[in-house]
Amino acid sequence: MTVRTRFAPSPTGYLHIGGVRTALYSWLYARHFKGEFILRIEDTDLERSTPESVKAILDGMLWCGLDFDEGPFYQMQRMDRYRECIQKLLAEGKAYRCYCSKERLDKMREDQQKQGAKPRYDGHCRDHNADSNQPHVVRFKNPEAGSVVWDDLVKGSIEIANSELDDLIIARTDGTPTYNFTVAVDDWDMTITHVIRGDDHVNNTPRQINILEALGAALPRYGHIPMVLGEDGKRLSKRHGAVSVLEYHEQGYLPEAFLNYLARVGWSHGNQEIFSIEELIQYFDGSSISRSPASFDTQKLNWLNQHYMKTLPVEKIRPALEWQCHELQLDLTNGPALDRLIPVMAERVNTLKELAAQIRYFYLSHITIDADAAQKHLRPVALEPLQMVRKSFESLKEWQAHPIHEAVQKTAESLNIGMGKIGMPLRVAVTGVAMSPAIDITCELIGKERVLQRIDQAIKLIEQRVKQNNE
Repeated sequence: MTVRTRFAPSPTGYLHIGGVRTALYSWLYARHFKGEFILRIEDTDLERSTPESVKAILDGMLWCGLDFDEGPFYQMQRMDRYRECIQKLLAEGKAYRCYCSKERLDKMREDQQKQGAKPRYDGHCRDHNADSNQPHVVRFKNPEAGSVVWDDLVKGSIEIANSELDDLIIARTDGTPTYNFTVAVDDWDMTITHVIRGDDHVNNTPRQINILEALGAALPRYGHIPMVLGEDGKRLSKRHGAVSVLEYHEQGYLPEAFLNYLARVGWSHGNQEIFSIEELIQYFDGSSISRSPASFDTQKLNWLNQHYMKTLPVEKIRPALEWQCHELQLDLTNGPALDRLIPVMAERVNTLKELAAQIRYFYLSHITIDADAAQKHLRPVALEPLQMVRKSFESLKEWQAHPIHEAVQKTAESLNIGMGKIGMPLRVAVTGVAMSPAIDITCELIGKERVLQRIDQAIKLIEQRVKQNNE
């Protein structure tokens, strides 16, 4: 048997964290067993489904690298097939037309609530076998006795009595099929063998199993994974920050880190924290999925993202960093190659967005010196060290980190001052801020001409302050 899993989002919004994790688990399960992964777009909610949401789903899947073997299939393109199956159930007496008015149904539910009973359809039209042109819905004739039992991949054995289920509507008055029916038909037609989805679908599963059995279809195995919670223990929402997968792309997270982290939100393999995609595929066999909800931990995601920024080959990081730089309107032709900056800067930040912001001074023709940094480090006492190191820099024939370092060191020795007394003013002068990588590599990457210009700017600033103080 070929394992076939599916991811079936509704295009009514962005692709959120819980959806991506469901897709990831389904994808990993299929890849582990050398099976097939299918993408299905459940777009029957005409009022809320939008082309923009479909694009967001496809773009999110692409960014994550969750490729699919078949699809995307769209439910709205399968209406004839659903109607065909509804007619089959009607013909076999496994479904019936219900002509109950809204008023009757409202009165029925009101009476049930007064009696403390669970609101459910009372089967009024179940055995009437009526067939008229009057407005009606089609209901599935759910078994009245027995239970639906399945061995859940995550939760173990689950049993729900058929007496808890009513005769659900499978076709609305206008003829459009309803959710549980379309899902069952799709899983049948697409020969889905394993359904991995959120545990908010547990109550839908017995309904779908009964429909599949009525259609004479083979049943898939089901696995229901707990939801992802925010760091406050509550359901993820916009108040927790970015909940769309594409927002994490925009914030500068690498897909490798994002998937590694999501895989660990509710699944484990010993104490291992860092997994390559190949390792995830190797180890993810559907076991070791937690039965309890997991909380999203941004701090751990940041830690993983920094790890991948430091360890992935620069050619894998460069395109994403280029995108971030473009967002900041940096001219990357006006400075060093990103390949040289990534190893130097990656350990200083958590995301590529932060990295792009911190490398701005490498690409600007003119920098603005931070006022606080200037107040602290560009004082009159720094004037002579800057003038002297500038003269040494200008005479360097090789503009590389080692001779730059020697020039700074010799300046400090000749003035009998510590390296910090010249290193910090120099750093602020050439970067505009008080923090950067080692000053020798920083100067090398900024470039000789630009470094000399920036030192001149700092010297001028100090001289102006000295003049103001003397007046």
